[in-house]
Amino acid sequence: TDYSGLKPDYFGGASLEYFLPTYTKSSFGIRLFGGGGYISGKDATLVPSEFRTKLSFAGGGIVYALSLGDDVFPYIFAGASYLRFDPYGNNGVKLPNNEAGVYKKSELNYNGELGFRIMLTSNFSFDISGGVQLSPNDYLDDKSIGTNNDMFYYAAAGFSFSFFADEDSDGDGVIDKKDMCPDTPEGIKVDKNGCPLDSDNDGVPDYKDKCPNTPRGVQVDSHGCPLDSDNDGVPDYKDICPDTPAGVKVDDLGCPLDSDGDGVPDYMDKCPDTPSGVTVDKNGCPVDSDLDGVPDYKDKCPGTPAGTKVDSNGCPEVKKAAPPEEKNYGVNKLVLNASTGFASGSSALLPSASSDLDMIANIMRQDPGSRWKIEGYTDNVGSEAANERLSYQRAKSVLEYFLKKGLDRGRFQVSGLGEKFPVASNETTAGRAKNRRVEIIRIK
Repeated sequence: TDYSGLKPDYFGGASLEYFLPTYTKSSFGIRLFGGGGYISGKDATLVPSEFRTKLSFAGGGIVYALSLGDDVFPYIFAGASYLRFDPYGNNGVKLPNNEAGVYKKSELNYNGELGFRIMLTSNFSFDISGGVQLSPNDYLDDKSIGTNNDMFYYAAAGFSFSFFADEDSDGDGVIDKKDMCPDTPEGIKVDKNGCPLDSDNDGVPDYKDKCPNTPRGVQVDSHGCPLDSDNDGVPDYKDICPDTPAGVKVDDLGCPLDSDGDGVPDYMDKCPDTPSGVTVDKNGCPVDSDLDGVPDYKDKCPGTPAGTKVDSNGCPEVKKAAPPEEKNYGVNKLVLNASTGFASGSSALLPSASSDLDMIANIMRQDPGSRWKIEGYTDNVGSEAANERLSYQRAKSVLEYFLKKGLDRGRFQVSGLGEKFPVASNETTAGRAKNRRVEIIRIK
């Protein structure tokens, strides 16, 4: 004020605050406040040498608070207040200008404050603050000297109580009344519902998930890894041979290895190096129908009577029979279109496929020495693993059709090649339709 000497005095007040909901470390609120007290000053060069002004005020403003951990919250406040004041001298008598009514004893002031709120419990805090109140006039001390307006500083300490404190029992940043997973371990990242993040939606939260990128819909174990029921290293959702015995080596589709492609897996194959396309028995050995010691695929005289001595071609030693004339009955390849041969998304054969399959089956019966491969293909819609599985199942359905017609399993090689080797563009509907097919190809 216009009095040069400082003379501390006291005041008291109360406030009501409301903070907007937030999920960050800072928040905005509004404050309504009121209070009263005294400001005093002294100056031996003035008459009177001391003054004491009674104050009462009410106002409001904006609060910005920041969180430093869970217990300390610094804040800043800015606002305005309506002030009433009444200056007196050191003898308790109204000062001259006050008595004469020279000025209005009410005015609009501007307020600023910095403080700390220290939490003692979840809804009770100890507060320390300091602030300034600026007057637009110069009569808080009853005098108007010079060009500066009056103002006063204050320091305050007190307590705050929160009527609607939001508890966050597990400290995950989501208040209890919104927290659907209230017992989340400390430090775990959570979603807006307070539940641990599960990025791949497999039911196992990320902090427990040892296989964090599991495809959607795949069943997983307690560690979040795809189930592998037969423990062959290929998860069930990729495994088209789900019951492989323990310890048996498998391929990428989970099926036992069959190195020579004879249809008998290596772990059961007693003749592991059988040439491609040779008919074998249940032990994986080339069939020797006439038991002459020469397997059928080398036997040029397959009907040799029992006990007859034969040469390396399986023919009786006393005769040299000319090798049978190889015949080709005119059809070396049949392409079965998936749209007419199978139900959509299925490996089940449609009745419309029967005429083509019966025709080529008849050719196979007329030429018993012929060998064939059955290859399934798909377009590129869907995952690569699912396409391989569907293409193999469709090729297998064609094989089963031939077996029901009495043809020997050993005459066929079956494979599912999925979206590999397209014959048309997968960018068009017509192209994708051409790529969904089963090819039956003569290899001998």
